Amino acid sequence: MTCFGFGALPVPGGVRFRIWAPAAAALDLILHDGAAAGSHPMPRDAEGVFDRTVDKAGAGDRYRYRIDEGNPLPDPASRFQPDGVHEASQVDDPAAFAWSDAGWSAPPARDLILYELHVGTFSPEGTFAGATALLPKVRDLGVTAIELMPVADFPGARNWGYDGVLLYAPARAYGCPDDLRRLVDEAHRLGLAVLLDVVYNHLGPEGAYLSRFNPQYFSDRHVTPWGAAVNLDGEGSGMVRRFITDSARHWVREYHMDGLRLDATHALIEADGGAMIRDIAAAVRRDEIRPILIHAEDDRNLSAMIEDAQAGGWGLDGVWADDFHHILRRGLAGDSHGYFADFSGTASELARTVVQGWLFTGQASAHLGRTRGTDPSAAPMHRFVVCLQNHDQIGNRAMGDRLNMQVPADAWRAASAVLLTAPMTPLIFMGQEWAAGTPFQYFTDHAPELGRLVTEGRRKEFAAFPDFSNESARRRIPDPQSPATFEASRLRWEERGDPAHKASLALYRTLIALRLEHHALGASDERQGEAFAPDADTLVVRRRDRNDTFLIVARLRGGGDVDFSSAADVRGDAPWDVILTTEEPLFALDPAPPAIDQGPGITVIRFRRPGAVILGSRRPGV
Repeated sequence: MTCFGFGALPVPGGVRFRIWAPAAAALDLILHDGAAAGSHPMPRDAEGVFDRTVDKAGAGDRYRYRIDEGNPLPDPASRFQPDGVHEASQVDDPAAFAWSDAGWSAPPARDLILYELHVGTFSPEGTFAGATALLPKVRDLGVTAIELMPVADFPGARNWGYDGVLLYAPARAYGCPDDLRRLVDEAHRLGLAVLLDVVYNHLGPEGAYLSRFNPQYFSDRHVTPWGAAVNLDGEGSGMVRRFITDSARHWVREYHMDGLRLDATHALIEADGGAMIRDIAAAVRRDEIRPILIHAEDDRNLSAMIEDAQAGGWGLDGVWADDFHHILRRGLAGDSHGYFADFSGTASELARTVVQGWLFTGQASAHLGRTRGTDPSAAPMHRFVVCLQNHDQIGNRAMGDRLNMQVPADAWRAASAVLLTAPMTPLIFMGQEWAAGTPFQYFTDHAPELGRLVTEGRRKEFAAFPDFSNESARRRIPDPQSPATFEASRLRWEERGDPAHKASLALYRTLIALRLEHHALGASDERQGEAFAPDADTLVVRRRDRNDTFLIVARLRGGGDVDFSSAADVRGDAPWDVILTTEEPLFALDPAPPAIDQGPGITVIRFRRPGAVILGSRRPGV
């Protein structure tokens, strides 16, 4: 159970404290309470690792480290910071928790449906316990896994999670370590896997004492959007890499996580590109008998990341494939600024993406000024994680507005049907299932001076956008430091009883149930999907196995006829059953179902407005 590398963990009779501080000549452990309270000099090895077991110390004891007679500092590998990131660390005993998930294993890849959530805004309480209480509602939706946005402790009382500074400590704003364990244990009891978003490419700007202990943690050889890159290939990088892999292992071993989502892996820069990512994957899987999922967020469209290790790939289980989102957002909402400029938003682009996994496979990107992407044909489709929205694609917008707030309800339903019948792995952002009316805005709680700079920077970030080209318009952008910005982002679960939200929820439940019921509609093991665009506004996706064939016909913009009379493999002689339309009264308050002309099969679907039809055909004799 115990994952030794760094930190303070109980052992028989005491606690072992271990920290890497290569620049320190001397380091003292200061125990503030408990039977072993007092100062304890730490022995140092040749690599600058200070390691000591203190008899009679125990779980709950608070401690700090003093470097070369300086001020006491919290442990960079602390398992808990009960009073905040600047204060004393507390010993936690992971072995004391009574787990009830023996024999648990995550669902197979083809059944994975991810539900991304932010602990602080997911429930009224904004805590691990609050999220745990709502898990039955998530289970009843039908998704098979939750993906927690980062929980590593951060300064202040609220944060997106991407300003974390303690890579081993759950945020005390959400609860104690055992509260997180209870969340995972309950998720497993309900049949939900749990993935955790982890950030190893940078540390937040406040409370990051790690570099005080270890000046070698950052590199002057590489630069990222957050500043100096983490040192993965310079002097001392071996121990930096160990610190990161130890953190990743501890989330899996001490919290029973089923997998990790690695944030912005394109910013883990090193001479041997991808070695750190491969090391993380190998480290977390090394001692586990159950499958551990490793997903990455990476904008490079590198197929090697999700190709099998035996074939020379990196062996990851999934990568966020954002082209799917960008095409739909451009086509439905008209976004054309920034990276959206690389997309036209047509159904033909979407069809190519459903066939390939992503659109850019080496073409020139006008936005980047260089080529982007590689050929993904060696990777199974289930390794592409796609979405209509996620925390980035909502929260990185100036107002934090969701896609369902920007497009008509009929188009939203059609796009949702495409997402939940695609051959890739779908991800849903919390509240998406009921077309939540709450935004998800960018929020922080930094010290006043830093907070002022964050607010100014946030508003300057959008100065080049036409809607915010003047100072008056930019003042409308919510202040990240304001508690009101955080509160506005909290889900309102009572919305689900309102007719429009209830209809959206019914659609999501039905689509997810269909996906899980029919093998042919799950995420695919094949190396490509089947899709085509009969016109600029209509997508047709074919999903099939040995027994069943499904056609998903999605009209994404406007009304119009979709004529299959010359498409023999679609029309066929076998009868097609209408499984679902997104314009049924259960899903639409003002239903406008398409007319379907049927002869020996389907000939024409006449859409009055955007919508989707799912057709099914079973092989004779089955």
